[in-house]
Amino acid sequence: MSAPATYDVAIVGAGVIGAAVAWRASQRGLSVALVDDAPGHGASYAAAGMLAPVSEAAYGEEALLALCLESARRYEGFLAELASASGLAIPHQNAATLVVATDDDDLRALDRLHEYHRELGLSARPVTARECRRLEPLLSPRLRGGLAVDSDHVVDPRALVGALLAAGAAAGVRLVRQRARSLTTTAATTTTGIATATTVTGIGLDDGTELAATSVVLAAGAWSGRAAATGLLANLPEQARPPVRPVKGQVLRLKGPSGVMGLSRTVRGWVHGTHVYAVPYGDGRVVVGATSEERGFDTTVTAGATYELLRDALTLLPALGELEHVETVCRLRPGTPDNAPLLGPSSLPGLVLATGHYRSGVLLAPVTADAIADYLADGVLSGHLGAFSPQRFGAETALQAVP
Repeated sequence: MSAPATYDVAIVGAGVIGAAVAWRASQRGLSVALVDDAPGHGASYAAAGMLAPVSEAAYGEEALLALCLESARRYEGFLAELASASGLAIPHQNAATLVVATDDDDLRALDRLHEYHRELGLSARPVTARECRRLEPLLSPRLRGGLAVDSDHVVDPRALVGALLAAGAAAGVRLVRQRARSLTTTAATTTTGIATATTVTGIGLDDGTELAATSVVLAAGAWSGRAAATGLLANLPEQARPPVRPVKGQVLRLKGPSGVMGLSRTVRGWVHGTHVYAVPYGDGRVVVGATSEERGFDTTVTAGATYELLRDALTLLPALGELEHVETVCRLRPGTPDNAPLLGPSSLPGLVLATGHYRSGVLLAPVTADAIADYLADGVLSGHLGAFSPQRFGAETALQAVP
């Protein structure tokens, strides 16, 4: 099938969000080009894959929590449909979460979190240190107590992105393995020749060619906000540039013989005021993370981060020390001023944003893909996404938020 002269949609960024939007948009009958020089190798590549809206609920982020809960409700059907469309298995399991405390201060913080859960009607239950050990025998006997969240799940993000790319290809998505260097635009003029509104009409690629599109979706994660500094969409006007900043995250991947490790639940721990998690995939693999560092676009893997993650993880789960250290991975999360995503049309006609998901990109993939595909097809954005409008920040806020 030959490529159209003008695509309905060109999507910049082929991580979990961009790939999910591409698949859903193609299902709506739109012609889609997905542009990325390294598909699936951004933040999605390092993500642990926790589908944990309750255990990750944060004070003051109730609108984001509601969106996360809605996306979690869609996940089972989303994965079943995706597996059928792609023909690929997507490792997924009901890995309930234990949030545990190491000392009395940590336990008091956990009590405050549980009170917040109760205020919001969220399902979480306090458990004693003994009960924590009964539920997860590998935990250290020195813990003070915890919370059990039985509704959480885990999905393998690398397998998820691979399935999304395969399903998109089967639905007609064209994957363009190049970098989107610039936006192509046109300016309408009055009868007197005065230029008026500028409209996006496509993107310019690394090889000098142009890809025409009715709409361009910016789903480039941490690179969405400082395009000029990274060679991505270098001519994006400052007033339309999203307030997205890179937040460095380092994670460890460990591996033991399948079935020997015995870790059945995700463990999230507060260790003397710091946070760490260990996520089992059920086949001997465990992801330990994650740092949260304001270091700009630095992606250096550091010895200090590796040490601190291992130190805190082994405080909770000493048996992790017997596993093979497979890799330490560093990627950049797309942070925003309020930790919530930017979903919908930007101030620049023809440019749509699906970025700024921070720590929740994997969890929010289903609801984001549905909403953005609906907007691209029908021009209507779901009412519950009003809190996540890209235009909720003024230009001054946007510029201040991007380092």
